[in-house]
Amino acid sequence: MMALMPVWAIGVPFCLGLFIAMLTKTAVPFVASAIVMGVLLLIPALSILLAAFFEDDRITVGKEGISFPIRFLAALGFRRERLWSDLSDVLLINGDTAERNLLCLKFHSGGEVHLDASAISKSDTEQFLLATEVWGKGANRPAELIAYQTRLQNENRGVDHLSYTQMWEEELSRRFSATSFVPLEPERVLQGGRYKIIRQLAFGGLSAIYLAQKDGIELVVLKEAVVPANADQESRKKATELFDREARLLIKLNHPNIARVYDHFAEENRNYLVLEYIRGQDLRQFVKQNGPQPEQLVLRWAAQIASILDYLHEQSPPIIHRDLTPDNLVHKDDETIVLIDFGAANEFVGTATGTLVGKQAYIAPEQLRGKATILSDVYALGGTLHFLLTGKDPEALMTSHPIQLQPISPKLDDIIAACTEMEESDRPVKAGDLVQRLQALIEPSADTDRAKAGTASGAAAEETK
Repeated sequence: MMALMPVWAIGVPFCLGLFIAMLTKTAVPFVASAIVMGVLLLIPALSILLAAFFEDDRITVGKEGISFPIRFLAALGFRRERLWSDLSDVLLINGDTAERNLLCLKFHSGGEVHLDASAISKSDTEQFLLATEVWGKGANRPAELIAYQTRLQNENRGVDHLSYTQMWEEELSRRFSATSFVPLEPERVLQGGRYKIIRQLAFGGLSAIYLAQKDGIELVVLKEAVVPANADQESRKKATELFDREARLLIKLNHPNIARVYDHFAEENRNYLVLEYIRGQDLRQFVKQNGPQPEQLVLRWAAQIASILDYLHEQSPPIIHRDLTPDNLVHKDDETIVLIDFGAANEFVGTATGTLVGKQAYIAPEQLRGKATILSDVYALGGTLHFLLTGKDPEALMTSHPIQLQPISPKLDDIIAACTEMEESDRPVKAGDLVQRLQALIEPSADTDRAKAGTASGAAAEETK
């Protein structure tokens, strides 16, 4: 239809104008003129309809419901806008080949559609099924569909590239370490029903992270911190005050590469941060799946991360993250890096229990002594870049030289070594200086690295911590 547009959008209307002009000067039989006029009017009208029919190939999913393409009008009884409350069944039907699966959606008010899952990207299919799970909560979702959704999530996270045993061991040790309190179960509601727990994302020690639904519509992440019951009253009070103070500071933050902190509250002696749900894959899993990343791609990511730290450190008072690692940075499909976790709850738990915050390989010496500064975050940034370039965590309490494991430019190796110096006075003064040094190493042709790195997506939101 696009190729024929000069004919039906320009040529036919032009001929119609000429014919009308001719009618004003020449007598033409009524029937003949009516037929010609009808054809000349019908051609562009049908062409517009056909162009709209073929162009409209997207399903739009929103908080209220689903909007289907024009081609589904007949199957839906000429009502292509459907509310989630109208969805009755989401079924999986095996297609004519092993690779082809059909998703069947049925509605209470009548009508059903069959979607060819092979014609939709895996990441979009996963997101669509998650939407039916969260917003279409009254719909029947049989075990076959849930199993298919689980397989799809695993494929998007790279499980097909690793053994199931290896993946489970890594995920369990990383996300679900031993905890000294009972995490919340799915379907649990907080704040009088304002928040409903969808699933646990991670827990360990005295902290847990959940995917939740806000007001029955919006997906958010809840970070939970618990003070042990045996803590003395003074420690509990101090920790709670610290949590509230830092939470108020974080709520004021507004940066495109930082997940927003919407709110904080306490309930049943547990404290919560409400964070923005970011869909993507954390950098640890991205590197596990795709291997060490090209230097130019890492430089672009590094400039973004350094910009995040510079923004945090320039706040008044400065915000020290204290736990910057590949696990807390999410890679989105557009190559944007987003920081998804904050130090408020970590600082809160660490103060209440006397435990150490942060992963050992990324902790600066002064932070080990309980005296974290903004340069402690610079140290963690250097360790994170070491991991992105080599696929290996840096040696704890050691100056990192990734050039010993991976061929990279000496200038980048020097920057990482400077960031991970043992003495604070030997590190770059601030993250803002690093942004300029990193950007100076980015080549104009570095955009081609994206193809080398490949693309990866996942439920970040479900991998979000």
